[in-house]
Amino acid sequence: MVEDGTTVYGSEKSFTTKKEATATVSTAAVSNLSATTATLNGSFSGATGTIYDRGFYYKKSSESNWTQVGLNSTTGTSGSFSTNVSGLSEGTSYQVKAYVTEWDEDQNKYVDKEGSVVTFTTQTSGSVTPTYLSDFGMPDVSGILSGTGTSGTYSSRGDHWFRYNTTSSNRQIAVHTYENSTYGETVNYVVLYDATTYAPVWTAHTMNNTYWPDDDSGRTSSWTSDPAISLTQISGLDDNSTYSRGHLVASDYRQTSDYQNAQTFYYTNKAPQYQNGFNGGVWNTLEKRVKTMTPSGSSSMLYVITGVLYEDDAYTPNSIPKTLPSGNKNVPIPSHFYKCIMKCTLNGSGTVTAAQGIAFVYTNVSHTGESYYSSQYVTSIAAIQQRAGFDFFAAVPDNLESSAESNTNHSWFTGVSN
Repeated sequence: MVEDGTTVYGSEKSFTTKKEATATVSTAAVSNLSATTATLNGSFSGATGTIYDRGFYYKKSSESNWTQVGLNSTTGTSGSFSTNVSGLSEGTSYQVKAYVTEWDEDQNKYVDKEGSVVTFTTQTSGSVTPTYLSDFGMPDVSGILSGTGTSGTYSSRGDHWFRYNTTSSNRQIAVHTYENSTYGETVNYVVLYDATTYAPVWTAHTMNNTYWPDDDSGRTSSWTSDPAISLTQISGLDDNSTYSRGHLVASDYRQTSDYQNAQTFYYTNKAPQYQNGFNGGVWNTLEKRVKTMTPSGSSSMLYVITGVLYEDDAYTPNSIPKTLPSGNKNVPIPSHFYKCIMKCTLNGSGTVTAAQGIAFVYTNVSHTGESYYSSQYVTSIAAIQQRAGFDFFAAVPDNLESSAESNTNHSWFTGVSN
């Protein structure tokens, strides 16, 4: 300021503050676990400095020294990254943390920004993770799984199977797969088996004419024990023409190959079902309608869960015997059979964008003269879930799952107005 009070300014100069490393790093769950290998996963966002490297540090939980796996430079301010590691010790606890190396101008050097530590345990030899138990057609089994599973093959039926133990010593889950010439190893169906009833609790499978085409391979009609289940199984009832070995996953649903069809003839895929007027009546009609409604292509899938109930208040008024003999065993007779159906529309990335649901439930008696969609048989998936004690179609997004599972309007499926 000069003496007369006038302010005088100098020439303008510009400056730039130094950039600090600002990336936020997340360590995601480890995937593709085996006894000696794993896929490490991470992501980052919000970077302002140049990214020089990203990768992982991992170590045995019992050790102090970390092994670094660098993935070299990357561009951008965010992104996901992963890498496969091998040479791990089986049945061992490990820790992993993701990192990115970002330029920090304030410190005039590259610095590591790290995610939180995630712990994982490698499998023991022969064990498998429940990879096949999480698609849109599956019930939620996360609360009943016990440890890792095991796998094996049954070459005479082209079956590469997976078994998972549950928190009940009387129940096991089996996944049956076969080799598809186009898509590789393909899931045929999943079953939760109960050795106390010698029957499935439920089965889950997908219907799509592109992935599971009907090539009319024919019915093998050769029942045998399920190689994936190590619990007691029986073939059926002694000298009983009233009750059939009722398929839960219908033989007619799996006609792509002899192997695929043969896998539906495991003892774990059947329960005693009243034949005349039920297995050969409304149930058969319902099964055929499911097949008619099966979509094609990758944009739509039909998911089907079929199961049995044993409800005490249904036996006496409906003249259903609680048990019938088979050898030295008494086989429980289901009071009801049910089928829950969910049709999902998917976009190109495999995300469900729309869902429709309906369910049918029948007492295990003759229903001669009735329509399969008579009002007393139509119900909601939510109602069956409450009776069965499972959360079906758990992977369908909640905002779509709720309305689909509460629906009782069968017209979208039957083509007939309520």
